[in-house]
Amino acid sequence: MTYVVTENCIKCKYMDCVEVCPVDCFYEGENMLVIHPDECIDCGVCEPECPADAIKPDTEPSLEKWLEVNADYAKSWPNITQKKDAPDDAKEFDGVEGKFDKYFSANPGSGD
Repeated sequence: MTYVVTENCIKCKYMDCVEVCPVDCFYEGENMLVIHPDECIDCGVCEPECPADAIKPDTEPSLEKWLEVNADYAKSWPNITQKKDAPDDAKEFDGVEGKFDKYFSANPGSGD
């Protein structure tokens, strides 16, 4: 089992999860974070820290797409270990449906 970042992180990109991760397995994209599945130790401390409820265990149904997104982009996006401010409009995007098709960016973030 591993944890995955799901669609609700897109354009919200809260980073509370990054600070609590004991193995620094988060990677930063332009408008979301991902978890490297080979680095995640399944401790679960990140899940309750996410204000957008965007982190889920990969054992939940229908998360195959998100496991693939996390695995693919963790290879090319920079590692992030320190919390940064969320986007100013993060609350406006929390819970919005269809964010992957409308807003997902494959561009990397700046990392640490």
